[in-house]
Amino acid sequence: MIKKALIACRTGMGSSMMLKIKVDQVVRAKSFPLEVQHSTLDDVKSFKGDLLITMADVADELKGQVPYIIGINNLMDKKEIEKMKRQEEEELKDIV
Repeated sequence: MIKKALIACRTGMGSSMMLKIKVDQVVRAKSFPLEVQHSTLDDVKSFKGDLLITMADVADELKGQVPYIIGINNLMDKKEIEKMKRQEEEELKDIV
């Protein structure tokens, strides 16, 4: 089953777009069942998907406001993004 993920940052222009590119690369390379889109934090409340991916500092701020969230510390580090799969499985275990 393909999950939907939103990658968001404060403005939806810089870090979320770079993170989306990296996540897309990892999703393709690892065949993760994840459909990824990006936007601003303003769209988080209306997002009807399965997972929010954002920078770690933003994830800390949003804890408790969204059901499933993963924070990435270094958006240029593909190895950290690859670890996202394990985090995703842990975060989504209740709905899978």
